Amino acid sequence: MVVPGSVTSRLGSVFPFLLVLVDLQYEGAECGVNADVEKHLELGKKLLAAGQLADALSQFHAAVDGDPDNYIAYYRRATVFLAMGKSKAALPDLTKVIELKMDFTAARLQRGHLLLKQGKLDEAEDDFKKVLKSNPSENEEKEAQLQLVKSDEMQRLRSQALDAFENSDHTAAITFLDKILEVCVWDAELRELRAECFIKEGEPRKAISDLKAASKLKNDNTEAFYKISTLYYQLGDHELSLSEVRECLKLDQDHKRCFAHYKQVKKLNKLIESAEELIRDGRYTDATSKYESVMKTEPSVSEYTIRSKERICHCFSKDEKPVEAIRICSEVLQMEPDNVNALKDRAEAYLIEEMYDEAIQDYETAQEHNENDQQIREGLEKAQRLLKQSQKRDYYKILGVKRNAKKQEIIKAYRKLALQWHPDNFQNEEEKKKAEKKFIDIAAAKEVLSDPEMRKKFDDGEDPLDAESQQGGGGSPFHRSWNSWQGFNPFSSGGPFRFKFHFN
Repeated sequence: MVVPGSVTSRLGSVFPFLLVLVDLQYEGAECGVNADVEKHLELGKKLLAAGQLADALSQFHAAVDGDPDNYIAYYRRATVFLAMGKSKAALPDLTKVIELKMDFTAARLQRGHLLLKQGKLDEAEDDFKKVLKSNPSENEEKEAQLQLVKSDEMQRLRSQALDAFENSDHTAAITFLDKILEVCVWDAELRELRAECFIKEGEPRKAISDLKAASKLKNDNTEAFYKISTLYYQLGDHELSLSEVRECLKLDQDHKRCFAHYKQVKKLNKLIESAEELIRDGRYTDATSKYESVMKTEPSVSEYTIRSKERICHCFSKDEKPVEAIRICSEVLQMEPDNVNALKDRAEAYLIEEMYDEAIQDYETAQEHNENDQQIREGLEKAQRLLKQSQKRDYYKILGVKRNAKKQEIIKAYRKLALQWHPDNFQNEEEKKKAEKKFIDIAAAKEVLSDPEMRKKFDDGEDPLDAESQQGGGGSPFHRSWNSWQGFNPFSSGGPFRFKFHFN
């Protein structure tokens, strides 16, 4: 009796003739079964019905060892192999069954199925035809006829696929091969042929999928591993390329093409890993140099040029070299207009250059492609604040320094301007009022930009001295009078006025 939901039931739903496994009765004299073998077979059958495949397999191994001419032991072991998904191991056992008992149609029918899946159409047809000539049961006859029709259809499609490939009609070849591989799922050669068509059609990732399957279906398939590695390499995935070419060399360490490719990929991989480590350490100049070496090492694969320039763009942006960053980032975006990383890095460079409209545009474009990126969202908000701020009072412009200026540059610029616009330099009343206002702005700029905390607020788009931008209100140097700045020494970093200047 077949229990619904059992292993045997599941096998029978796919191959109805496999139910013969449970109902198969054997004769001790015919099979040469001794008591121990009989015990192993019976116990193995029970374990298989219970879904304990590994234990069942052990029992059938013992039965085969105990009686090498017992066709039932081979057949049942083959069935366990199939239940475990080990069709390669099942095939020799089924062949042995047929050798021992030529009229065992269930084994021949099952072998025909496996051969059909492997794409061995002539051999499969031979098995199905012999089933029909061996007085099969009604179900076996029906199954054999069905499989013969299917095999004939596969022969026709295979011929059409090969003709299309020979005529360079790769799209048509793929269509035919798709239909064949739905049936001949274990045909490594047809998968390799379809992979070649995918390569010709510019679909390398689909080719990789077929080649990976082919590498598992054929023993020592160094050619598949080599092709997979080169495809990953062309796609710019150097790590996976290195992994696959190592698999090739495991099978054949003297494989010339794999070894030559391995040396190239390893060298490139080492350069890229070194560059990324330098970026993590903040050594952007050294990282840039490494990525320039990457482009020299592999000038013929555009993917490495694009990725290297993308990372160089990032290095320049982080190293606050906006002119260089904008130039390289723009080169990347000419090749890949939707490159989010390049858009973000160029936007940051634009902020340093005070090109706020351009920065906003880049952030908005990046956000269209990655709306959940917090860095983009924060960058856009900052650019919008800085644009608004620039329309009011810009302390950097007042002192005439860049946004990435060092503190000593700020102090130097301040001293020069403070001396130039000190009101005591002017005798004319109108000029003196103008100088007083200018001096107040210069002093305010110095106060904000020389204080790290205040400068950070300003850089984030908030004016720390603007009462309107402070929730708690407060005073502002813009409202201070000239008298409040008198006695201030522009040539000190604070403290009491130490020098007295006389101006004619």
